[in-house]
Amino acid sequence: MSYLGVTTSLTGRCWLGPGSEIERQSEALAQETALPLPLALVLARRGIAAPEAESFLAPQLRTLLPDPHRLRDMEPATARFLRAVHARERIAIFADYDVDGGASAALLICWLRDMGSDATLYVPDRIDEGYGPNVPAMEALARAHDLIVCVDCGTLSHEPIAAAAPTDVIVLDHHLGGETLPPALAVVNPNRQDEDGELGHLCAAGVVFLMLVEANRQLKAGGAQGPDLMALLDLVALATVADVAPLTGVNRAFVRQGLAVMARRARPGLVALADIARLDEPPAAYHLGFVFGPRINAGGRIGAADLGARLLATANEAEAAALAERLDGLNKDRREIEAAVRAAAMEQAEARGLDAPLVWAAGDGWHPGVVGIVASRLKEATNRPAIVIGLDGDEGKGSGRSVSGIDLGAQIQKLAAEGLLLKGGGHRMAAGLTVARDKLEPAMDRLAELLAKQGADRLGAADLRLDGTLMPGAADVEMIARIESAGPFGSGAPAPRFAFPDCRILSTRRVGDSHLKLRFGDGLGATLDAIAFSAFDTPLGAALLEHGGARFHLAGRLEVNVWNGRRTPQLRLEDAARAES
Repeated sequence: MSYLGVTTSLTGRCWLGPGSEIERQSEALAQETALPLPLALVLARRGIAAPEAESFLAPQLRTLLPDPHRLRDMEPATARFLRAVHARERIAIFADYDVDGGASAALLICWLRDMGSDATLYVPDRIDEGYGPNVPAMEALARAHDLIVCVDCGTLSHEPIAAAAPTDVIVLDHHLGGETLPPALAVVNPNRQDEDGELGHLCAAGVVFLMLVEANRQLKAGGAQGPDLMALLDLVALATVADVAPLTGVNRAFVRQGLAVMARRARPGLVALADIARLDEPPAAYHLGFVFGPRINAGGRIGAADLGARLLATANEAEAAALAERLDGLNKDRREIEAAVRAAAMEQAEARGLDAPLVWAAGDGWHPGVVGIVASRLKEATNRPAIVIGLDGDEGKGSGRSVSGIDLGAQIQKLAAEGLLLKGGGHRMAAGLTVARDKLEPAMDRLAELLAKQGADRLGAADLRLDGTLMPGAADVEMIARIESAGPFGSGAPAPRFAFPDCRILSTRRVGDSHLKLRFGDGLGATLDAIAFSAFDTPLGAALLEHGGARFHLAGRLEVNVWNGRRTPQLRLEDAARAES
């Protein structure tokens, strides 16, 4: 049943509210705990009962951290890693080129540095080498090192890992595993086929952190002191958010406590990033995903692949400032490249039809570093799984993004097993692939067929789920802080959204090409500022700009706007619908 009677909003969505049962539970929760009703609504919707509320609002890592031994191969991986440290063996870290890979590598580098050891960092070039270990790189590393640790990659790299013999290889990964494992000494991965999947929500940095927890335990058992692991949680938090891992269970504690570490501004690389982005407040989960993440990723997308990992690992402030400036420049270049590819991909996808079970596009010369971002944009615009492929010669390299309920990674892996892809893998929500040009069409047709079996062809416009209603006068800075205590919010834990019913638009102002600033009120004197990003890319912008005095239901996420040191409440407006006369 629609909420506030909104079956088709200005953006074409149906609004869904909490329902009468959730409303009853939230009222009881508010009475038992003395929590404000808006926060109680958020907790009730997440299934939190009164006895659990206090611990949920203050998650403790010590109670949520799983035993590292729950993961297969953890014991041999940790023992071999510590043996290399104690014997001063030569260690190489082979890392993926995204934020998770860079943060995972930085975790190991920083831990080793505190132990008086160092390691060689190797990050493959996205264009020349592609994702994951390759035979030439592994052979070269093996000749000069006694141990190779692959982070955020390696689970499907049978031939490259075999090429490293007789050098030992440890894999610390989270990508979906195949029926057989590569010939590594240890493969620690919660998404191996023989794992129970209970820790499958961890990103690679979370897996690395668990190994370091076990390493510190073994050091303590031997009478030695390991490095301060709590100081490394900023890296785990960054990777967890940037890799869109679900913010549930221990991941939620990782991010909450990692943000607290980040606020102390102790890591030169993250301080330099915050400064160059002109971030004048302690970082929140949003900043990890949309301010830090794109800049760190820019090196792997269109620049030197190891820049992000080097930035996160450095202890030198001058080096950090130089690396952050370089990454910021690359990120600006990336935006321009992305815009051109996105326009061409959307035109192509529209010609094929946006209501198919798979939305896809492929083009010659499309930069491999931006196809994943463009796939995300297509997915967001259509609420369909999306694939975008850059073609070069006889091959194409692409990335895919999925929607809730559709497992893209497993289907990509199935296509690779069927021979329709040269290479492919990933997880439920994101995947990468390499395809021969002459198999592009049949591969995409087959993928669409597989996704249709999961219901991807029956998806409509994404409904807007709301946690309840508020009036402008209730949305003050203190209330927003109370609601934020249920966070952090992100994948698997969507930010609370509230509707402000029957409001009048008091003022509007276009900002840039596509954004809209406005102020609205309830007619009783209370007002609230709002901003709608990319409003003019949909009917939302024009309808509100030319409101003609009409009343609207307005919906979105509450946030605190910081400007010149002043903190004010603001609605990040996502949707609106005309109120009934």
